[in-house]
Amino acid sequence: MRQKAHDILFLPIKIGPVKSKNRFYQVPHCSGMGWQRPNTLARMREIKAEGGWGVVCTEYCSIDPTSDDSSYPFARLWNKQDIKAHAKTTERIHKHNALAGVELWIGGNYVANLDSRIPPLGISSRPLTNPDVYHPYQSKKLDKADIKNLRVLQKSAAKKAMEAGFDIVYVYATHGYLLSEFLDSKTNSRTDEYGGSIENRVRIVKELILETLEAVQGKCAVATRFSVEISDPETYDTFALLSELPDLWDLTVNNYEIEMGVSRYVKEGALEESISLAKSLTSKPVVSVGRFTSPDTMAKAIKNNFQDIIGSARPSIADPFLPNKIRDGKYDDIRECIGCNICYAHNTLGVPIRCTQNPTMGEEWRRNWHPERIQRSYKKESVLVVGGGPAGLEASRVLGKRGYKVFLAEASKKLGGRVIFESNLPGLSEWIRVRDWRINQINKTSNVEIFLDSKMTVESVIDVNPDHVIIATGSSWAVDGIGKNHNTPIKKNSNSTVVSLDSLLLKQNLPSGKVLIFDDDHYYIGPVIALYLVQKGYDVSFVTPAGRCGQWSYYTEELYQSNAELINSGVKIFTNNNLLEIKSDSVILSCIFSGKTQNVTADWIVPITRREPRDKIFNELKSLYDYKSLKLNSLIKIGDCEAPGIIASAIYSGYKAGIELGKNSIKSPSYNNL
Repeated sequence: MRQKAHDILFLPIKIGPVKSKNRFYQVPHCSGMGWQRPNTLARMREIKAEGGWGVVCTEYCSIDPTSDDSSYPFARLWNKQDIKAHAKTTERIHKHNALAGVELWIGGNYVANLDSRIPPLGISSRPLTNPDVYHPYQSKKLDKADIKNLRVLQKSAAKKAMEAGFDIVYVYATHGYLLSEFLDSKTNSRTDEYGGSIENRVRIVKELILETLEAVQGKCAVATRFSVEISDPETYDTFALLSELPDLWDLTVNNYEIEMGVSRYVKEGALEESISLAKSLTSKPVVSVGRFTSPDTMAKAIKNNFQDIIGSARPSIADPFLPNKIRDGKYDDIRECIGCNICYAHNTLGVPIRCTQNPTMGEEWRRNWHPERIQRSYKKESVLVVGGGPAGLEASRVLGKRGYKVFLAEASKKLGGRVIFESNLPGLSEWIRVRDWRINQINKTSNVEIFLDSKMTVESVIDVNPDHVIIATGSSWAVDGIGKNHNTPIKKNSNSTVVSLDSLLLKQNLPSGKVLIFDDDHYYIGPVIALYLVQKGYDVSFVTPAGRCGQWSYYTEELYQSNAELINSGVKIFTNNNLLEIKSDSVILSCIFSGKTQNVTADWIVPITRREPRDKIFNELKSLYDYKSLKLNSLIKIGDCEAPGIIASAIYSGYKAGIELGKNSIKSPSYNNL
């Protein structure tokens, strides 16, 4: 039963001429699908609406080829074809009594227009301001005619949005894009009526809001996405000049690392102070994000007048049915976001987003996967799952829901595998949700039996006599140094001390003295381990062939914070260096560009390079299976045991194995007509 305190989340709210059925609002968020994959996108957004979100928005949507963010996947409203594509989404959203919103976007100096090859429009002619891509281009300085044309383009796009069936139309005035350039005194050096005073700098935003209001003629709501920050009082002065113009304020902060920061650095409700002050300056409804996962925190935010509507991106990805679960009082069924930003990473990589917690995300159309509905199997068969890490837990959960008799055997005394150890590292505590949610779901299923402290052998598998066997025994960190930058083991002195990352994660006795980490993995684990050792009092050196520590974490929007933390903690950093040789009390590094070598003192070394699948029992069973000595209907390996990767990959592997087990013919997903 739903708690009475949460009733406030289900009160309807008027947004200009339209009304949302509740206070759950999926704010604009990237999808990795963009204009290229309309069916994939439409189905993904539809499931959000089915899950109870009162409003479901697009990602940033270009209004004209002058804002072309290729090669990133983005939405666009340039022509009739785009209108037709968006209509697929709005129709599906409306089926579930939800409102559809579109975030009209003007890129400005932030984009290179690589596809359209039109010079980007900036407030001044300067190198492109996207800090993550060093394109050798400059923007064209907007003149008065260009500004006038922007007003025409915004109005035209708003009309196209109405034709496509949208209920809420945005003016997007933050995150470093063109309107941000006008608003910010540090970037706006104009001397005409669009520069100088706050009143002048806000003028273009005001004009575009008014153009949008005129275009929709009271048939759609007009929203404005805007940044306010306690650390910058002028943002509130600017906001006050516009506060009563649009029908809805979608308020945030300008820094992505805060607005959508990983859980290592940013916790739930982090924007409260900044947003609540702005809320006091307007009578119009306010929506804002905060990676809200707790119904109590959501209800408090509205009750205390911090905001009117609960905005969500990542929690709506982790659990598209979050509103319905709160509505129905099914709190322990909520699949909580862990704040890993794997979703954002894959959008940046130009592919449909995925989620560590929700393996169906991005697969709703091409595989017809649904986050809540799993087709039962009526075969009276048993499945032995060997290994209770992320992949094994997910496979067991899905197979249990499908009706199989499942035996889950875990060699240790705890379920969770790598998640147990990694969630105890600095900043990663929320990652334990991966384990806890799945155990909770399994415990609700009477046909899944769990056996802890049960190391399986070929003989014990035979004794169980299952119909199917799934091996999910994970992987182990190698110590030989083979990885991206070494094809053969790293040369080492016989007296050298090399410690595996597993020894660290298991908190086994560690040597004393100076430690050197060689990171050829380039994701979060190397920097986090370095911080863990610093906190233990070790003198730490960090070596990586990449240009920055944890280079891949650029995609998860934690690169700068992570590197700053390492620097501030006193870690000695050696970027663009390969580990050439390990001696008894030092290592030899080699510059990846020049080949120049240097000696660095180190008493022990932790190579973070690759993992070895723990597939011994699989190979033994496979040999018997192949020679018909072992009677099974199927034998497979999943997760890190099959191919070591990120936790999201392991969960996906487990889900896929559970869904497909027992099906005689597994159709490959269609990659056409996406």
